[in-house]
Amino acid sequence: MNKLIIAIDGFSSCGKSTLARELAKQLNYHYVDTGAMYRAVTLYLLQNQIDFHHPEMVAECLPQIQISFGFNEETQTQITLLNGENIENEIRINPRVASAVSDVSSLSEVRRFLVKQQQALGLNKGIVMDGRDIGTVVFPKAELKLFITADPKIRAQRRLDELKEKGQNTTFDEVFANLEKRDHMDSNRADSPLLKADDAIELDNSFLSKEEQLTIVLNWINKLQANSN
Repeated sequence: MNKLIIAIDGFSSCGKSTLARELAKQLNYHYVDTGAMYRAVTLYLLQNQIDFHHPEMVAECLPQIQISFGFNEETQTQITLLNGENIENEIRINPRVASAVSDVSSLSEVRRFLVKQQQALGLNKGIVMDGRDIGTVVFPKAELKLFITADPKIRAQRRLDELKEKGQNTTFDEVFANLEKRDHMDSNRADSPLLKADDAIELDNSFLSKEEQLTIVLNWINKLQANSN
């Protein structure tokens, strides 16, 4: 059976990463969380006190950033490595990263740096990648493109639950405001804004369980592969 490139785009906290991970597991594909890559760059800039409002300073430091993915045997989950260091937890709960990542992601220098790496990861297909511009920029010829949406308040509650589970003390209003800011910046940046690809399938998962969402998409994949044989 021919392997596919599955591109998943959508707003923050809409569940696209959860879906992408489960799809990769079911299909025995590689999973790439591009959001983690942008968060890793953001963390590096913050740790090294590099002003991301000066693109030339950011561009100078990019060659020093090595991002890779590993696997935590204990938790059976993928982890993100920055220059060999496990930063998975830090990039998920650090509020400074959450506040700055959209600004960093809007920099053309950063996007070119990471898109090149992302495209290289998909050369052999058999990959599920999620982000903001996967179906429009990274893999415009992907065999399956999904655009995941959910009600903003539901997305905010999901994010709040996730942060509380990790011990982060915050409020619904703070999380909702952060999501609104990120949505606006992601949709309005000059370079590779968040857009639904013309040939993407839109899926609103506001009232779907993770299992229901996975079943729907697996059925689409089965039909796609059956029609291609």
